[in-house]
Amino acid sequence: MNKDEILAKLTDIFHNELDNDEIVLTFETTAEDIEEWDSLSHIQLIVAVEKAFGIRFTSSEIQSWNNVGEMIDCILSK
Repeated sequence: MNKDEILAKLTDIFHNELDNDEIVLTFETTAEDIEEWDSLSHIQLIVAVEKAFGIRFTSSEIQSWNNVGEMIDCILSK
């Protein structure tokens, strides 16, 4: 998968988990850009992403992300 394919898959996950089909993800998107993305939904998103891609993140990886692009880089490294 390339970055754009992962971004498309993440967009579907965000739509489902946050129950908002109007969310438009970019590589620069942060939690501050999406009203529904709070600390609780962050955990739900991480679990959904891990399940969708068949991977596990470490807590230090999760804490290091500043935006969706960094999450995608981490997915690619798995």
